[in-house]
Amino acid sequence: MQINSEYSMSNVSYDIRHKQDNVPQFNPEQAVQESKNVNRYMPEADFDEKAFDMIAPNAPQNVKDAWMEASKEVNANGLGIKGNGMLSHISQMMVQRLNKQLRGEGDVDSLDILGNTTESAIQATKQALYNLDHPVVYIPKSIEVQQACMKEREFYVAFLEKLESYNLFQG
Repeated sequence: MQINSEYSMSNVSYDIRHKQDNVPQFNPEQAVQESKNVNRYMPEADFDEKAFDMIAPNAPQNVKDAWMEASKEVNANGLGIKGNGMLSHISQMMVQRLNKQLRGEGDVDSLDILGNTTESAIQATKQALYNLDHPVVYIPKSIEVQQACMKEREFYVAFLEKLESYNLFQG
């Protein structure tokens, strides 16, 4: 069997050649811009607030304030949702949320993890921190996931400190 290497564009119909001229060209500036904002459909979204709304629809304002302050301070939130809306890893609060969902508790879009009091938010955060520090099963993690878990822990500590200071202030 012989392969003919003398392929000519003259054998290709005009329609195909015309369509090939309309192929979109790669634009490096557009690629850089899109990589900066992976979620280009919601560029103005505050994902720290969206993460909070997913797990604390009934939480008091001081719990939300503590969450937002800790998120800004640490540059991370308790669900592992990054500033571009992408998930960095499955956080312990996400595990709590998924467990509630599997048990059929609450609304699928907003499962209440933090509860409706500062004390319930403190307990949920302590539980997440404990679960992070004492995994049930060891699972090897990439460097990126290990770093995300360290950031998650840093968030829980900052959030807990703020919750406890709010709780002392109220009590």
